[in-house]
Amino acid sequence: MSKYAITAGIQNSPVKTVLYGPEGIGKSSFAAKFPQPVFIDTEGGTKRLNVARLPAPTSWAMLLDEVEEVRKGNVPCRTLVIDTADWAERLCTEAVCAKAKVKGIEDFGYGKGYTYLKEEFSRLLDALEEVLGTGRHVVVLAHAAITKFEQPDAVGNYDRWTMKTSKQVAPLLREWCDMLLFANYKTIVEKSGSGQNAKNKASGARRVLYTAHHACWDAKNRFGLPEEVPFEYASIATCIEAGSTPAAPAAAPVQQPKPTPAPAPLPVPAAATWAPGGGVMVEDVAPAESPQQQVARQQDAAREKLEKELIAEQVPEKLRTLMLNDLVDSATLRHAVFQRGCYPENTPIANYDPQFVMGSLVASWGKWLEFINENSDIPF
Repeated sequence: MSKYAITAGIQNSPVKTVLYGPEGIGKSSFAAKFPQPVFIDTEGGTKRLNVARLPAPTSWAMLLDEVEEVRKGNVPCRTLVIDTADWAERLCTEAVCAKAKVKGIEDFGYGKGYTYLKEEFSRLLDALEEVLGTGRHVVVLAHAAITKFEQPDAVGNYDRWTMKTSKQVAPLLREWCDMLLFANYKTIVEKSGSGQNAKNKASGARRVLYTAHHACWDAKNRFGLPEEVPFEYASIATCIEAGSTPAAPAAAPVQQPKPTPAPAPLPVPAAATWAPGGGVMVEDVAPAESPQQQVARQQDAAREKLEKELIAEQVPEKLRTLMLNDLVDSATLRHAVFQRGCYPENTPIANYDPQFVMGSLVASWGKWLEFINENSDIPF
């Protein structure tokens, strides 16, 4: 018999995401929608965003130390965002050159400098793996650039989008992540007339997110996403929530409705009548209600009241059935959804995205219920 245990089935775990795209498209704003993010802003691009951030690292050692603080749990968050990889690589290059006492990465000669750079940058990915091990998601942002590319089996080269990192660091990021997402503008082209000589002109553009490999860019995902989706967090929210594990709840404990302890049974008075001669004649005596019967009666009453409330709030039927079965009211669920960074707490459940309701709340109800129970104020 093997000394190694065999496991099977899908394993939910925190998600490691790499997102790259041209400057100004909204990469940082997109990452800010992840559950309870904290940014390590290497380039100062989040100054205009209302997000939590650590001090901008001034050295490679400081960057690694901030990641270590997140791993230790000294920084309350559920998602760590590195903004951006190409600026982090600058700090890494400076550290490698300072250690060897050379002025630039090319001064090593024969490409040795880039080998040292690759080895040093791998330390950051190892540190991020340890952060993932604590139940936190990791997002790495990067700028995009157009570079020349030549297929080994093709004649000639062509332009394609790549991450704005060195040729040694980019493959590390591509291999490391669960989702490699490319954000770009999709231009809408229309003809300016109806004749044969009508010219094409750009009439607008929209932001899109590419999730699969293309000749013109690198992308991948392990969640079966469509190849092209709108550049919105809702497009990937189900993937993130499927791998969520509550690492550091940010809000107050959730109060879940619990059955009140059954009081001691009161004696049931017997029906009595006056007998001839002034005596009392006891007739039928009703049996006393047991504590278990009282609890069951109270639960039935609570469930009936809760069902009326959920129907009035237009909670979807499948989700309503689960909530009724476990006596979870809408306020409790909305607070849990807020804790995990999905929706503001005052958002009605009827306004939740149907994909979020079915793909996360209903499909992973057991995990949601476990999260609610772990964070409720349970007296012992």
